[in-house]
Amino acid sequence: MALVARRSGKRRRLMADINVVPYVDVMLVLVVILMVAAPFVNPGVVDLPTVAKAGQQKGLPVRVVVRSDGRISLLDAGVETAVQKGELRAAVQSRQKGDPKIPVVIEADSKVQYDAVIGVMSVLQNAGVQSVGLSLRPAQ
Repeated sequence: MALVARRSGKRRRLMADINVVPYVDVMLVLVVILMVAAPFVNPGVVDLPTVAKAGQQKGLPVRVVVRSDGRISLLDAGVETAVQKGELRAAVQSRQKGDPKIPVVIEADSKVQYDAVIGVMSVLQNAGVQSVGLSLRPAQ
């Protein structure tokens, strides 16, 4: 916005200066507000368990094995029993013996499609399983 400056003469000139001081004042106030409000912002704190905190399981978990070709089986005392995806819910519930707190561990081959593992997890969730874990081998 150009302001017109009047002088004592007949000629009028446009004044093309911008007064920066109010802008600097506003920015300083915003910086102070952000500095005061920053400690009150609570970022999403995630308390991840570490290996030292992890305790031993109370009882043996139900082990569900997903093979790379899509076959699903249950491991119970070293005996592997093949099951269909539709039968998985009933088979897991019978292994849990009515206690949904017994954990279920999914052992999936590294070449298994992500979608197949998620499908097994969905079936377990529908079966009322409260604790599902993924088995892995530590890096060497």
